[in-house]
Amino acid sequence: MKLILSRKGFDSSAGGVPSPIFADGRMLALPIPDGNSVIRYRDIVYDGSSLGDLVGQLTKGKVAPDDRAHLDPDLIGNMLPRKPGWRPIFGQTGQAQGHLRNHRVGPGDLFLFFGLFRRVEHHNGTWRWAPDARPCHVIWGWLQVAEMLVVDKAQSIDYDWATYHPHFQRQDDPNNVIYLASRQLRFNGLNEEMPGAGVFPHFSPSRQLTTPHATRTSTWRLPTWCYPIRGRTPLTYHANRQRWQKHADHTELTAAARGQEFILDGDEYPEALPWACDLIHRLKHHDALADAYGGISDA
Repeated sequence: MKLILSRKGFDSSAGGVPSPIFADGRMLALPIPDGNSVIRYRDIVYDGSSLGDLVGQLTKGKVAPDDRAHLDPDLIGNMLPRKPGWRPIFGQTGQAQGHLRNHRVGPGDLFLFFGLFRRVEHHNGTWRWAPDARPCHVIWGWLQVAEMLVVDKAQSIDYDWATYHPHFQRQDDPNNVIYLASRQLRFNGLNEEMPGAGVFPHFSPSRQLTTPHATRTSTWRLPTWCYPIRGRTPLTYHANRQRWQKHADHTELTAAARGQEFILDGDEYPEALPWACDLIHRLKHHDALADAYGGISDA
């Protein structure tokens, strides 16, 4: 099995700003703009409100409520009206899909989605960035793959519920693939029922990738087992050993700016999947588990 760190959501190039962390610790990964999508920001609902005003205010009008959004991965059930049969879904194409294909990513493998986040505050009726807050990379969601489908071959009644998705708006692209979520996480030794896809509704230091107080968001603090000792293949896009520093209680990585998906082989890093599963497992025991099929719980 493979663990994939997948960069998704607003950043300095796509959307132009980070995604928000609210004062109560809730966090929301904003979908990037996509002129070909059939979904508008004002159509997407979070916490009972449209995303249109939030996005417009945080980007100072550069992204407007009527602009179209690339809602992908789509993990939260109550963000849009759904057709019967909906399930969490993620699409990929182009060079990024080629990278996943070359590393044989498929059923059973686990995506952990991360993005750029920064704290916000509500001031005089308007959302704005907290002046003393710095942006950081944070893991915000997950999806374990149940099956993969080439979109051109999935245009049938069986997947009518998915035709809203941005990757179904791309035509005649044999490299356009969607990944459907498992109903439940399936790992050896996992005895508790947990959904195969969802979001982490609140910020936690345990899921912050950026080293605290680092001057660059790409300076990551990772578990000690992440260090690529001799004989183990480094995280993809990070073969340069100068990117890695080994410390007594952690591994420091200068993360690559290029690449959407960074892949670890679970056979070479047997600690990877239990570590990822533990991040999700902690949510269940704090009554804040994100249930992808019924929306998120903010307990």
